[in-house]
Amino acid sequence: MSLAVYIAVMAGVTYLIRMIPFTFFRKKIKSRFFRSFLYYIPYAVLSAMTIPAIFYTTHNMWTAAAGTAVALLLAFFEMPLIVVALAASGAAFLLSLFM
Repeated sequence: MSLAVYIAVMAGVTYLIRMIPFTFFRKKIKSRFFRSFLYYIPYAVLSAMTIPAIFYTTHNMWTAAAGTAVALLLAFFEMPLIVVALAASGAAFLLSLFM
């Protein structure tokens, strides 16, 4: 198959995923439970993709745990994303030097 077919299929699937909710839900969703459910889906999906990647990247559970702990601590104190990312990476790197 050609690259153009792959791109067309990918564009179609992406369009359908975004178009289907607008087709079915024409009125404002009033259910508090359903609105809350939809609100937290992006966070759940992002967590489901990120957490396994954290622990499989370093090939060492202790360095991954150290980086995660530093990231959670800095995020709790509302530090900027770049600070959190660099500090977590640095913590994992420094711990890997001593292990």
